[in-house]
Formats: sequence, C-alpha cells, structure tokens
Amino acid sequence: MKLIIAENYDEMSRAGAKIMLEVVKGNPYAVLGLATGTTPLGLYAYMIADHEKYGTSYAHVRTVNLDEYKGLPKTHEQSYAYFMRKNLFDGLDIDPENTNIENGMAEDEAKECARYDELLERFPRDIQLLGLGSNGHIAFNEPNTPFGSGTHVVTLAESTVKDNARLFDDISEVPRKAFTMGIRQIMQAKKILILASGANKADAVRKMVKGEVTESVPASVLQLHPDCILIADQEAAANL
Repeated sequence: MKLIIAENYDEMSRAGAKIMLEVVKGNPYAVLGLATGTTPLGLYAYMIADHEKYGTSYAHVRTVNLDEYKGLPKTHEQSYAYFMRKNLFDGLDIDPENTNIENGMAEDEAKECARYDELLERFPRDIQLLGLGSNGHIAFNEPNTPFGSGTHVVTLAESTVKDNARLFDDISEVPRKAFTMGIRQIMQAKKILILASGANKADAVRKMVKGEVTESVPASVLQLHPDCILIADQEAAANL
C-alpha cells in the first residue's frame, strides 16, 4: 500500500483528483468505481473544475457506485443516486445511462444483488475510490464481513448510522439497511484509491495500514491489493 500524507483536507482532495484524472485522461473509456459521503466531495469538485477548465471528457466513461440505502428512491435527497448527480455527474458531460448504482427500492433483494454482481463482472473497474469508516468499514462492508463477499444487503452498524446522521435532519431518519458492493469485488479493481480525513479516522487508518489482515477490520484487506494508494490528511495519519 502506498501512503501519501497530505497537509489537510484540500491537499488530500487535490492529490486524489490528480490520480483519478490520470486514469480518465489515459483511458477515455475507463470504468470508475465511485464512493459517496463527505470525504470525496473535494475530489469531485476538483474533477468538475478540471472538466470546466480543460474540457476533460467523460462522454465514454462508465461509473459504478459502491452502495445505496435500502428504501430510498433515487429522487430522495439523501439517496446516493441523488448525491452523485448533485455532486459530480451534473457537472460533467457524462451520459446518465453510463452511471450505475444499486436500486434501493428493489423489492427482491437477492435478485438486485445478482443483477449488480453481473454488472460488475461486465464492467471491471480501472480505479475504485473508497472512503474509510471510523470502524474500519469500506463501502458498507461492516466489521466481520467475509472477504469473499459479493453484493449484499447489510444492516448498518450503530457507529455507521451515527457517522451518517449528520446528513439527515434526525438520526431516526437514517436508513438501517443498504445494498453494498462486496469486498471481493472491491479487490478486483485494477487500482484502489482510499481517502481518510479527520482525527476520528486515525485509529481505523492505523489498523488498516499496520494491523493484521482481519475481517474484523474490513479495510485491512487492502494490504493485499497490488496497487492501492491511501491519501490521509495529517489528522487521520496521526497514529501511523
């Protein structure tokens, strides 16, 4: 795992955007694995700024997202489908038909997971962007998720619900379940870029980088990936 320690959130975001843009500019038909949450917002803003200034095209790029809340329609302001449109896709020339995310309203969970598994097989990711949960989760793969897992529905850990509550009016509104890409599929990406920001991520960063590879810390599996880059700001890297 390659480690880059950034001065602050903005420097982390700029460094991450540079890596993402290298992939897009090197392959106009790239498949990007994307993440949601507050951590990648700065990176996405730099991608949009680059598109506006330099005209980097996403006309042939395809995207696949990590996860989606169960029970939220794509029009809901807290759905990840809405998040991606608002914070990235609307600022690029990407074809909405080339963007992919799980259907949070799917009634048949097993059928939806199988659909997404098949889609991921057809679109191997050139790069997978990840954030890091304070409990060491990646995507919504909570501690003790099997490393061999495919797309599945997860009951969110209470720490994850609390982490995400800041985005809702009340913690009671945070969905308790989500569809998520499995760890096996994350590890299939050619390159992985994981971002970590803030003092509340410092313990998880230490366990991910220096701890044993264990399903109790899902992100620790990234030690086994041949091309993984961690960009952490100074607060998140404080325990290394």
